[in-house]
Amino acid sequence: MLSPVCVVDTNIVVSGLIGGDRDSPPAGILNAMLNGNLLYLMSSDLLDVYSSVLRRPALVRVHRCTDDDIDRVLACLVANSMWREPTVDGDAPDSGDNHLWALLATFAQALLVISDGPLLDNPPSNASVMSPPETSPI
Repeated sequence: MLSPVCVVDTNIVVSGLIGGDRDSPPAGILNAMLNGNLLYLMSSDLLDVYSSVLRRPALVRVHRCTDDDIDRVLACLVANSMWREPTVDGDAPDSGDNHLWALLATFAQALLVISDGPLLDNPPSNASVMSPPETSPI
C-alpha cells in the first residue's frame, strides 16, 4: 500500500516541536517529516506560516530555538517535501486556512493532518482530514 501524501498544519509542527513527549503523535509526525519518512506537500504560503508561527516570542520562550535553529528545521522540512505552488484559491471554513485548502487542491487524494475542530468537521471535498492520533502510524 502506498503512503498517503499529506499536508501538515502548522499546529502539528508546533506541537511536535514544543511538546514534552517525544512519543506523542505530533512529535512522531514532525520527526517523520524531518527524517524524510513522510510524504508531504509544501508551498511558499505554508512555509511562511510555519516560519512566522515558530518565531512568535511566546513560542520561542517555550521551544528555545534560535533563529538559526528554526532556519535549519525549516530548511530540512523544505528539503524533504514535495513542493507545490497552488494556482487556485482555497475556500476553508476559516479564511486563515485557505492556504491549506489551496495546497490540498494541488494533489489528488491528499491527506490533511490537523487538530483544528472546525476543519476536521468541515473537510474539503477533494481530500481526507485526520487528526494526529489517527495518522501517527503513517
